[in-house]
Amino acid sequence: MDAVVVGSGATGSLIAARLAERGKKVVILEAGPERKRSDLVSSTLWARRLKWSGARVIETGSRPVGHGFNAGFGTGGSATHHYAVWPRLHEDDFRMRSRFGRGLDWPISYDELRPYYDKVQLEAGISGDAVQESWRPPGAPYPMGPVPVFGQGKVIARGFEKLGRKTAPLPLAVTSAPYNGRAACIWDGWCDAGCPIGALANPLTIHLPKAFAAGATLHHATRVTRVLTSDDGARVTGVEYAQEGSGARGKIEADLVVLAAFSIENPRLLLASASSRHPLGLGNAHDMLGRYIMSHSAGLVFGFFEERTEPYMGAFGGQLVNQDSYPKETHAQRGGFGSYQWMIAQAVKPNDLLGISTTRPDLHGDAVAPFMKRAAQHFAGMTAVVEDLPVADNRVTLLNERDAQGEPIASVAHDAAPESTKLWEAAVAEGKEVFAAAGAQEIWSGARGAMHIMGGTIMGRDPRASVTDSYGRVHGLANLYVAGPGLFPTSGGVNPTFTALALAQRAAQKM
Repeated sequence: MDAVVVGSGATGSLIAARLAERGKKVVILEAGPERKRSDLVSSTLWARRLKWSGARVIETGSRPVGHGFNAGFGTGGSATHHYAVWPRLHEDDFRMRSRFGRGLDWPISYDELRPYYDKVQLEAGISGDAVQESWRPPGAPYPMGPVPVFGQGKVIARGFEKLGRKTAPLPLAVTSAPYNGRAACIWDGWCDAGCPIGALANPLTIHLPKAFAAGATLHHATRVTRVLTSDDGARVTGVEYAQEGSGARGKIEADLVVLAAFSIENPRLLLASASSRHPLGLGNAHDMLGRYIMSHSAGLVFGFFEERTEPYMGAFGGQLVNQDSYPKETHAQRGGFGSYQWMIAQAVKPNDLLGISTTRPDLHGDAVAPFMKRAAQHFAGMTAVVEDLPVADNRVTLLNERDAQGEPIASVAHDAAPESTKLWEAAVAEGKEVFAAAGAQEIWSGARGAMHIMGGTIMGRDPRASVTDSYGRVHGLANLYVAGPGLFPTSGGVNPTFTALALAQRAAQKM
């Protein structure tokens, strides 16, 4: 076998497609079940099946990363249920340490990643308006026009405008018009259930079909348990795996191994692959493996408006964006540091995941019905994506406890830096100001949630201070790569999928 790709999510499917298109014999191993687009059901209850249901992950610390919510399981991984909000990181996100004396620097600049952002957005399709999105760093214009703005977006935008702030169409990897054979979105707000019509860019829609067309194969219910190394420890030789259900075990030899199993499973697998030549785990000669786990904090602000807001319409990710507070020094006087953006006017459903009812868990009995009746037409909300500063002790480790297959269970510890907590508080306060300026009749906020998981296998120039190089190649192992947001040395204040795909495109070209 030329290449084994572990994980069928966003980055694994892209790399598999690129390698297969160049004539490589590629196999993708996915621990979860098979799902086709025809299997997807627009239901918040059904959407739970797309979330993590693999081996137990123990979470510790004051700010858990929400692995069960943020990870995925099955064809397409977490990208099957992602919301396709695809902004770019800003130039300063790549030089945190050198520019601000905090966090870490990336081993590449924005300018080096820019052409890969452009290539990915053309292939997958992004709807937006790069001119209105004045905060956006340089890059090619979006290939599709902006997503529509419904009542909810219009009333919230009014608040930003009254405060002298801007809004722009949210960059979404969703079809605002037919694109490359994909139907246009019908804006019914079921993105979290996987999008059965293919309007949302995810592995089932974009890269897995290309990988299969080029000859790659995908095996489901096949969990990789160990990465194998040569006798001298200089190269990897393949992987061991176990079949879910039967427990049958086997090996696949390969010239190249790519770990694209997300930000907790990748370091868990590298730690579990310890050998006599790598006693602390692969890529862990300097005790960096598993460190700097990050998770954006969600700043949730809600309100009721007199106007009809049509809160059920649009995309799950939102309709508009505001990044006026993205410059990292903005909130230093309040003790906060970092960036955040507002995703404005997410489509919502009555209950379950991010539903209207869950915004008011304090309501019971007779108070619920009038609240829900009013909310059905007058509810509005927006979410801040708040940067999480990298902290070395936020990390993945292995427990002595074993799962049903006898593999060590991962534990992930996460606490927020004080500046990150202050930044979240500033974001929520700003959101309430916006809603008040927009004329909200009632305003409330939600608990601090965890969005996205990054870090754990960070990239860097110095092998003593990172796990991989700028391409995701593990230090000291010439043919072992890691892909995904686990490579990020910092989190920035935007959703990570677009950047993870740009990194994967760059790495695939190197491979």
